[in-house]
Amino acid sequence: MIKIATKMFITKGYSVTTLRMIADELDTSAGHLSFYFPSKDDMLAVLTNMLCEFQREMMELEAGEGMSSLLSICLELMSMAAACEEDEIAKDFLVSSYRSSKCLSIIHKNDTARAKEVFAQYCSDWSDEQFKSAEYLVAGIEQATLNAIDKSVPFETRISFALNTIMTIYNVPEDIRRIKIEKVLAMDYRSIGNRIFKEFKEYVEKANIINGG
Repeated sequence: MIKIATKMFITKGYSVTTLRMIADELDTSAGHLSFYFPSKDDMLAVLTNMLCEFQREMMELEAGEGMSSLLSICLELMSMAAACEEDEIAKDFLVSSYRSSKCLSIIHKNDTARAKEVFAQYCSDWSDEQFKSAEYLVAGIEQATLNAIDKSVPFETRISFALNTIMTIYNVPEDIRRIKIEKVLAMDYRSIGNRIFKEFKEYVEKANIINGG
């Protein structure tokens, strides 16, 4: 079920795909489908959780600075924003995840755990609540970045500002912020962004999904 839903969300678009369309593709009834997933939002929540894990692994490999690197976080937002810039279906999928309370809760949980690892050296005296609060701010910045409407400001300028703001929230020194932003700007982030959904679809197809796959 999730495999078919993923294919339709990525090829047709999340917003236009209905449970009825997914049920028809599966040659089953919408009632049977809703037994496993009461709403399309529930499907998106499963995929969002998988995407968080997939992107983290993919970006750490692409960044090449080891596990839980600061550069991988910068590259992740850069490549996702690039995908949204060039592909309306990708934008629809990602922005829908941030608009869903279920999905946003998953994003927040995953990103908070990751932030504790990546920014520990800059926020050594922070409590769990401080990391949680910071990630609410970061999620808002990420959503605004992915859903950018005003294109009068160059893409690289917008993303650099977002990355600088996020790293400032976590007390990253100015010289390190500048180095990481310059490094990610020099990477082929557009190509990486274009590959995200193609490779994510393959990742879902290989995954062992409970509830009938």
